[in-house]
Amino acid sequence: MMKRLLCVLAMATAISTAGTAMAAEKTVTLAVDNMYCSACPYTVKQSLTKVPGVGNVAVSYERKTATVTYNDQKTTLAALTAATTEAGYPSHPIN
Repeated sequence: MMKRLLCVLAMATAISTAGTAMAAEKTVTLAVDNMYCSACPYTVKQSLTKVPGVGNVAVSYERKTATVTYNDQKTTLAALTAATTEAGYPSHPIN
């Protein structure tokens, strides 16, 4: 009986850790339209950091890009582009 309980606990642990192991951190660079002043990157960054699953955001006014690191189990590329578009800065992936 004890052996069976330990086996069940081991399987449950393996299954629960497999779900998190499958989550992947991804990085995408977005071309961001409508950035015309030096304050625009702040708004773009704020819109992206509010998306659940986003870890890091770097926005370049000079290149008109946003590089975003995110957990693909918590958000999608579509959610990232929707966030910038809703803030007034349409975007699309360039890599």
